[in-house]
Amino acid sequence: MTFNTDKCKVIHYGKEGSINFKYSMHGKLLDEVSSEKDLGVTFTKDLKVRQQCEEAYKKASQMSRLIHRTIQFKNPAVLISLYKSMVRPHLENCSVAWSPHYVKDKALLERVQHRFTRRVKRTTILATTCQVASMVSGRATQ
Repeated sequence: MTFNTDKCKVIHYGKEGSINFKYSMHGKLLDEVSSEKDLGVTFTKDLKVRQQCEEAYKKASQMSRLIHRTIQFKNPAVLISLYKSMVRPHLENCSVAWSPHYVKDKALLERVQHRFTRRVKRTTILATTCQVASMVSGRATQ
């Protein structure tokens, strides 16, 4: 089996500038990168998961906005079911490999859930207010 040298990359872990060696394969120098995505997980040269958390946050936020923008029937049970099936997988994908341990990374990911629950509460309150208003106006006309 031969390797595709265009897809092979080198990433150095450790102190900056401690390794000044150029790697080659089949006579071609390999590109040196600071981060690389493999199997859905982004690895950086400092082994911090900030970039992975930002990507997961962005995808989960997009799905959350999509749900609230397109779903007309805003029943809390339906919204929570959609959250569990469409948003959480983006936050939990390969989380064992890149589990965040910094508070700011955890807070970033929890912001998606907090925003979603706040929207669900707001729609529940609005729905209840509309139901009460329609009941009151219905009684007034009778």
